[in-house]
Amino acid sequence: MSARQPLRIGILGSGKGSNCQSIIDAIAQKRLDAEIACVLSDVAEACILARARRHRIPAEFISGAPFKTKLDGEAEQAYIAALRRYGANAVALAGFMRIVKPGLLGAFPGRILNIHPALLPAFPGMESWKQALAYGVKVTGCTVHLVDAGTDTGPIVVQKAVPVLEDDTAETLHARIQVEEHKAYPEALQLLAEGRLAVAGRRVRVT
Repeated sequence: MSARQPLRIGILGSGKGSNCQSIIDAIAQKRLDAEIACVLSDVAEACILARARRHRIPAEFISGAPFKTKLDGEAEQAYIAALRRYGANAVALAGFMRIVKPGLLGAFPGRILNIHPALLPAFPGMESWKQALAYGVKVTGCTVHLVDAGTDTGPIVVQKAVPVLEDDTAETLHARIQVEEHKAYPEALQLLAEGRLAVAGRRVRVT
């Protein structure tokens, strides 16, 4: 049997990049057996690019135009080309504010992960911590899932629960969810690195 291919992650993000930093830290602390191949952003001044460059990780702005909410057409092809150029064999979406389309999904089948600030399938979509707070749930959290053609519908890999406190605001709840996100994402990526994710239909089994 041939040796398992080392995990080389291409990270896509649009904002501050705190989950990107958690992946960088997990690799440095030997909790995640992987390399970051590159960091790509659709926002030229995104902090995630600055974080990557501080760690000497290749970082590029690639415009998503003319679309505003999806990665499609020539822009999608530009992202695929960049990921391949840097030798990425998996993709981590870390606050990437675009819907992924079939071209990218087909280029990295079963190897694109996303982090979502809710216990999916509850509260998909935008600002899910605000949805949870408005609904009045007692527990929410975060989910790492494989990306499919739907919106936050892919098979679940790792979840972390976060209690909702009586005096929580949207800001305090989101901050506590992010603490758990920073644990969950490296954990899920390590399962991928170890080749332990078996996908059957809409389910993930850890082998």
